[in-house]
Amino acid sequence: MGQLADAYADLDLGAFDLGFFEDGVQVRRSLAACWDVSFERAAPVRPFRRPKGGKSFAGWYFCATTGEHIGYESWLERDRLILLDADLQVTGVGSQPFWLHWHDGQRRRRHAPDYFVRLMDGRGRVVDVRAADRVDEAAAEAFASTERACRAVDWEFVRAGVPDPVLMANMRWLSRYRRRRCLRQDVADRLVEAFSEPRPLRLGAAGAGDPLMVLPVLFHLLWSGVLVTDVASRLLGSDSMVHTARGR
Repeated sequence: MGQLADAYADLDLGAFDLGFFEDGVQVRRSLAACWDVSFERAAPVRPFRRPKGGKSFAGWYFCATTGEHIGYESWLERDRLILLDADLQVTGVGSQPFWLHWHDGQRRRRHAPDYFVRLMDGRGRVVDVRAADRVDEAAAEAFASTERACRAVDWEFVRAGVPDPVLMANMRWLSRYRRRRCLRQDVADRLVEAFSEPRPLRLGAAGAGDPLMVLPVLFHLLWSGVLVTDVASRLLGSDSMVHTARGR
């Protein structure tokens, strides 16, 4: 209660309003009045833009964490969704969940963050996705104001840029096996036993059965964190060392 009281004493709470959909109707309320809304389940406040002739590509990503499709407006946003989907601390993701309204001293401003993320411990996280070389003055001001608003209600704020190419290549590959249909429990049990001690990916897979049947399950277990390998510094390969995640 003490932290909540401190938060409500923050002057920034009075500086921001949020516009969002509630029961199919768009409402606007003060930040102080809706800090506990489940924005990870909110409908997008605006359509996803598909610029004609542009390099961006809008679409829908099936999120294994939520079992729902989540919108994105660029490949960079899609990649961020993959990383959020694979994050074991993430329990929910909402795309463009609200308009943040404020006055910058000269005019009224508004900004729709790219994602609202709910974490396993109940915390909220607001994510804006933009490559560093595309953050102009207007975007920088919008991100700074969004961070102020998040700080006032104890949400995290992240401006996510371009991910490491090796990490992203590995996660794009594993995301192909994110759906539960890739899991066969009998094969998964054999793989967990095979990788109880670290061993090369191909060797452990061969020990669990026909690789054509085993590998999709193995990749699903790597995606879901049951099995672990180095996805950050080298591309996945037959000699990648794999082991079980202790305690999972």
